[in-house]
Amino acid sequence: MGITKSDSFSGHQNEISLLFKALGHPARIAIIEYLMRVDTCICGDIVSELPLAQPTVSQHLRELKNAGIITGNISGNSICYCIDEGVITKLKDYLDVVQNGVLNQNQNCC
Repeated sequence: MGITKSDSFSGHQNEISLLFKALGHPARIAIIEYLMRVDTCICGDIVSELPLAQPTVSQHLRELKNAGIITGNISGNSICYCIDEGVITKLKDYLDVVQNGVLNQNQNCC
């Protein structure tokens, strides 16, 4: 096996990159915003909220779940999704570090 681009970066950098990549589509942002408004939901509920076909919504849910941003529990014939608060905290902490780094710079931005 050869060295991949991701091998050139730290595990933390790869992890944060994966999270932002998963959030890099407006449908996934809409799904996150929907999940913030409800306690749990099933895929069908999300499909009715978005202007997308069920298979497309399922693919976006899969991307969010693979990144660990949401979790899904099977309940009978449906899947109930929720946001993983730990991952959201991780993103917030990273953005806080970035913000503090920018605010603490002693130079003018170009």
